[in-house]
Amino acid sequence: MTARRLGGSGERIPVIGQGTWNVAVRGRAGMRAAAALALGIDLGLTHIDTAEMYGDGAVERLVGRVIAGRRGQVFLATKVLPQHASFPGTVRSCEASLARLGVDHVDLYMLHWPGRHPIAETMRALEYLVDAGKARHVGVSNFDVAELRAAQRALGKHPIVANQVLYHLGDRGIESHLLPYCAREEITLVAYSPFGSGEFPGPESPGGRVLGGIAARHGATPHQIALAFLTRHPSVVAIPKATDAEHVRQNAAAADLRLDAEEIAAIDRAFPRPPAGTPLGMI
Repeated sequence: MTARRLGGSGERIPVIGQGTWNVAVRGRAGMRAAAALALGIDLGLTHIDTAEMYGDGAVERLVGRVIAGRRGQVFLATKVLPQHASFPGTVRSCEASLARLGVDHVDLYMLHWPGRHPIAETMRALEYLVDAGKARHVGVSNFDVAELRAAQRALGKHPIVANQVLYHLGDRGIESHLLPYCAREEITLVAYSPFGSGEFPGPESPGGRVLGGIAARHGATPHQIALAFLTRHPSVVAIPKATDAEHVRQNAAAADLRLDAEEIAAIDRAFPRPPAGTPLGMI
């Protein structure tokens, strides 16, 4: 599995990980989701992302069951809701997440999106959690450049290593300013919903035909080509959600796909970037 350096740290994480937003947690669907996550770990998709918001904590419990007995194989990330992100609230949320996950620390702890609590207070809490051994790295999610700068200024000892953002072929706004900024600052961009959350181009659409033609040349699927395109920059990793075993295998195989300059240019034309200054997308 191809790996990338995490921010400015010496740590490396897989270029393709596993997202868990909206996964089922009960019944047969929950069993399939758990099996898919376990298969992903077997295939090298060892970066697992979750959040206290997902299923009101039920998804963290599911992840905890999956990683029980194999914690050392997993790079585990979770997030605090902005309404909980006072200093004491952040600490309480992290401790509650650890209990649900059944672990004594997470590898990356993030503020889910900017909220009403002063960013300096939240960042102070995140640094406290790193110092206390309850988190190994500080991160944020859904932050644009100005918000990132404010968060960075609030930190004293531990850098922001990751910013998790919406990034898919239909929303390439991060490429104008946020991606270059994060590359300069050594902040990894973690692409969530890389298939567009139900908006992936169909095979008969103009963009779908472009992806299909490139996929045929590589013996791949259009979804794999999309992942290869989105992760072409060394500062980007992706966390697609998959609850089907075959989709998990396809995501894992996409990590080693390489597109040539002509293919990248064709996708760039088919899915143009929005105008500079377009607000950061979020779902």
